[in-house]
Amino acid sequence: MLNNQQSRQLARYRWTAFVIVGMAYMLSFFHRFAPAAISSDLQLSFHASATALGSLAATYFYVYTLMQIPTGVLVDTLGPRRVVAIGGLIGGIGSLLFGMADTLVAASMGRLMVGMGVSVTFIALLKLNASWFHDRHFATMAGACLLLGNVGSVLAAAPLAWVLSYVSWRTVFVAIGVYSLLLAALDWWLVRNHPGEAGLPSLREIDGKTAHPAHQGHWYDGLMVVIKNRATWPGFFVNMGVSGSLFAFAGLWAVPFLRDVYGMDRAAATNHTSLLLAGFAVGAFFVGRISDTLGRRKPVMLTLALGYTLCWLPMLYGVSLSSFASHSLFIVMGILASGFTLTWSCAKEVNPHALSGMATSVVNTGAFFGTAIMQPLVGWAIDQAGNTGLSHYQSGIAIIAGFSLFGLLSAIFIKETYCRYSDS
Repeated sequence: MLNNQQSRQLARYRWTAFVIVGMAYMLSFFHRFAPAAISSDLQLSFHASATALGSLAATYFYVYTLMQIPTGVLVDTLGPRRVVAIGGLIGGIGSLLFGMADTLVAASMGRLMVGMGVSVTFIALLKLNASWFHDRHFATMAGACLLLGNVGSVLAAAPLAWVLSYVSWRTVFVAIGVYSLLLAALDWWLVRNHPGEAGLPSLREIDGKTAHPAHQGHWYDGLMVVIKNRATWPGFFVNMGVSGSLFAFAGLWAVPFLRDVYGMDRAAATNHTSLLLAGFAVGAFFVGRISDTLGRRKPVMLTLALGYTLCWLPMLYGVSLSSFASHSLFIVMGILASGFTLTWSCAKEVNPHALSGMATSVVNTGAFFGTAIMQPLVGWAIDQAGNTGLSHYQSGIAIIAGFSLFGLLSAIFIKETYCRYSDS
């Protein structure tokens, strides 16, 4: 049992870590979506073609994907505090370079540094949650992380457009760079990797259990433990199918599909994608909470993945939808898609606690891998169709729906953890 002073210390360190690193995670979403709001400014500043502009924006995603597993290794070996501080330093310098760049090459280098810097925040935040919150609350906190992160995507849309009416895009990114450096300093000064660093017992010890053992041996051996664990991989494929289909559609194909098939203008189509992502953000929080309350992962994940897959059928067959029905469909799709977020909890719970960073990073890579496969594959299918209207997009939507079905089938092989570690 903790005395009153220790309870206050635990709460202070716990929420300090969550807020500071959560704010850094919010920046990753801001940088992910901000190029859409400043695309015309970038073209004017660098005299860039659409292809060059696309390549500039994509550098973030390339490095972000490549950094996921290395981030897992780093947070399990160096600790999330040090990794987030270094990432904030790199990302902050990258944002400054991007804001002050006078050539497209310099801007691309800044964008690359930003992607590298912010790529560490999510896995580091999950690692901190695993150390500072009870196992039974992990999915709830993972959902809270996503809810917080998506605030960054909201800020990168209408609020950023409003700010740009008063200051230049360069001023915005220089200010964001300074803010990133400030968060890095606060992380280094105030965040602790786990309760033991603050002189407090672990959460398991507070519950009267023995503390999780530290990993013994080289980090490579730990990574091999995660990779060779068959229970790790179903979560990877659920992410690849469900998360990949969600972000491939929302991030690229939703607007042209809704415009060409349902006759929506750009504003109406964009409103639908906003509702889709908003539903996902809110759903992720409540799905985690529901799972933690029920003490089950797999039934919740399967139910939501099934519902999400069925939501593709109206669009696959071009069913006529009223405005209310289409908006409702996109909100429900986002909520149901959020079931894949439970894979992070499952990956953590089927592997040793000391390797939670590596476990969640391996599973999380599936989402980016799936998106990277689907976006060009769907584009190829659309080009091959060569028609107009629904027939132009039907094969592409079928591919996305197929990936969603693949994610659903993969969820069948998820190992039920009952919201606790296998050795608990």
